[in-house]
Amino acid sequence: MNIDQLHDLILQSLEHEMGGVKVYETAVSCAANDDLREEWTKYLDQTRTHVQILQEVCTVFGLDPAMATPSRAIVKGMGAALVDAMKKAAATGNPDAAQIVAAECVVIAETKDHLDWELMGRCAKKLTGEPGTVLRAACKKVEDEEDEHLYHTQGWCRELWIKGLGMKAVLPPPEEVKDVETAIGAARAEKARGKMLKRGTSRKKATARKTARKTTAKRATAKRRK
Repeated sequence: MNIDQLHDLILQSLEHEMGGVKVYETAVSCAANDDLREEWTKYLDQTRTHVQILQEVCTVFGLDPAMATPSRAIVKGMGAALVDAMKKAAATGNPDAAQIVAAECVVIAETKDHLDWELMGRCAKKLTGEPGTVLRAACKKVEDEEDEHLYHTQGWCRELWIKGLGMKAVLPPPEEVKDVETAIGAARAEKARGKMLKRGTSRKKATARKTARKTTAKRATAKRRK
């Protein structure tokens, strides 16, 4: 394994997560849909945690989390461009259009994020000792959240566009209602949208799923504290 390249990947990922905090902060301000705003606020909190996790990974790998590299500068510029795009969209005074731009920007950011964590996960399987243990634990903790961020926001972006085009949309999107966490699950959810349209809105079902997830999370937290 090219360890120098792995170190660069870790630093890039940290920079991207730091930029992701700014992306979500801006996206939340552009969210006109209450459910979407709640979803992105949750992702914002999780992204802040991802930054802390990667800072800890850097320490174990003997890397300075503040180390400047050419690739980090590029990643930082990409994130800044997404934030700038959302701010310009919001400045037009069209909330619905700004919300779509925000969704597109989140999808772009999360696509890179998803790839970063997938690559680090592959590397973690090959590493031994403390670095391998720490990186595997980090990837295991973050993986499902990154899947949700990408696939759910892709669904939101698609349905917001469909609504903007004057057609019937499923909001919250099927990916959110079915709580998908895999590419296969996302594909199945999208195929199910036709049936969901016939049954009417999916808000009640989505709300029930959110409540169930929150209850499960609270129980898991309580169990860990014990």
